[in-house]
Amino acid sequence: MELNPGNRKVYLRPGATDLRKSINTLSVIVESNMKKDPYSESLYLFCNKKKDKLKMLYWDKSGFCLWQKRLEESKFPWPNTEEEVNEIPVERFHWLLRNRFFQRAQETKIQEFRLKELTNVSYRL
Repeated sequence: MELNPGNRKVYLRPGATDLRKSINTLSVIVESNMKKDPYSESLYLFCNKKKDKLKMLYWDKSGFCLWQKRLEESKFPWPNTEEEVNEIPVERFHWLLRNRFFQRAQETKIQEFRLKELTNVSYRL
């Protein structure tokens, strides 16, 4: 299933959130901690301490929707500090959901490793 936020703003809550929380408590976090309106047409993202689970809360004019994603091998690139609420571009939202950020990071690590192998080669004459 493809999620398309359209013109909606996407906000993430930095740091870890206890994802045992559900719609009521997460909407209170949006309102009290993030200082946003949970009834707006925005998407609100939360991540757990291990950074392998993500929950998204949004209002769709008839009620709240709660969506969850769990990664099997990767981690979400989530800010640890309890700084201000971050609005993220829609492109980064799609990267989070499609796991493309992690594929690029793994490719970079592989390339760096291969480069180190090549530069540490000693030749015998």
